[in-house]
Amino acid sequence: MSRAASARRQQRDDIPVARRSRPAPRRSRGRGLGLLLACLVVCGVSGAVVLMGPQLMARLNRTPPAPVVPGIPEPPAADGRLLGHFPYEQVRPDELIVVEPGIQLHVDAAEALDGMLRAAAAEGIDLRLLSGYRSHDLQESIFFDVASERNQTAEERAQVSAPPGYSEHSTGFAVDLGDGQAPETHLSTDFEQTRTFRWLQDNAARYHFVMSFPDGNSQGVSYEPWHWRFEGTADALRRFEAARRLARRPF
Repeated sequence: MSRAASARRQQRDDIPVARRSRPAPRRSRGRGLGLLLACLVVCGVSGAVVLMGPQLMARLNRTPPAPVVPGIPEPPAADGRLLGHFPYEQVRPDELIVVEPGIQLHVDAAEALDGMLRAAAAEGIDLRLLSGYRSHDLQESIFFDVASERNQTAEERAQVSAPPGYSEHSTGFAVDLGDGQAPETHLSTDFEQTRTFRWLQDNAARYHFVMSFPDGNSQGVSYEPWHWRFEGTADALRRFEAARRLARRPF
């Protein structure tokens, strides 16, 4: 053996065997039991997903089932709409806050609206909050009682008011706005002629408010320049996703 080979062998032998090779893996006595338990867990989770998947997805998407409304013979459409309106769940009572006497809003919408009202006032705009949260019961009265007074059909009434269970106001994120200097334009298309409306067009998006039913909207609801909804949180975006998706579709 050459001197060089002998030196290399001596150098190699100076390194302990443990450093030069991996130790033989130990057999775990519980390995078989562990695999069995893992299989049972996977099977259980898979079964739960299959059985509860639709319910879990519905909860995550915050998409409520489309309710059938007594007094309206037409059933909801395949996308959940009834006479053009999407279904909406009521906001939880603990998420509501009083913003003005008799008017409540979701706390997130209330905070954003307060900032928008202050900004408008700083520019000499008399922006007024006319309406906020409405329960399903109140919406039922508004829909059917007024329809009866005006001798309107459900289809005619739905052009200007959502059936109960289908109003954006039930989420606590929707508001009706007006101009304090032009009260005669409240809840009227004439509101679009006011300074307040023009200010909203230029500034409302900064506070995450969008007009729900612009002229020629995809839902087929009458033009409502006074009706705006808050979309500034993940919760609000999920609630209005169906309406937003429809609005993005080309005609």
